[in-house]
Amino acid sequence: MDKQFTSETSVSKTKQEIIKEAKRIEESTLFSSKGHFVAARIWTNFHFIVGIPIVTLAAVAASLSKLNEYQAAAGILSIVVAALSAVQTFLNPNDRSSRHLNAGNNYDALQNKVRVFWTIECWQDNSDKALTEKVKEFSNQKEKINHSSPQVPYWAYKIAKSGILAGEASYQVDKET
Repeated sequence: MDKQFTSETSVSKTKQEIIKEAKRIEESTLFSSKGHFVAARIWTNFHFIVGIPIVTLAAVAASLSKLNEYQAAAGILSIVVAALSAVQTFLNPNDRSSRHLNAGNNYDALQNKVRVFWTIECWQDNSDKALTEKVKEFSNQKEKINHSSPQVPYWAYKIAKSGILAGEASYQVDKET
């Protein structure tokens, strides 16, 4: 009987598990990156939502302070400006936004590396041992990012998750049949 050849490659149990673990890392980094990107966007918006009124109210208060009949209003606006400035300083939305954006970019970069790994590298002539070492390396990189990143707020995770489930993280090429 003649042997029939197909383009399918037999996959070892080890390689199957390596690919499954890589997909787990990819999924986890997807949710983490999107959560951090949402948090960064919210903190940037907060900075503008609080910062613009601070500047505007400070200018109005300064103008009103020159007019005797508006001294009380100028004093009240000055107190509001001081309170908003204290909130802005205490919460430091610029720093929070920057840290979340950086974490999101780090998770996104790792996600891309892992996707290339399991979709391309795992199908090349690499030994199971070499692939195992590579997936362990990705796992270690993820742990380092986890330790150096701020915690994703629950609300940011929920927004990111709903966006992902709605297809925001899907590529058109993956939808094509």
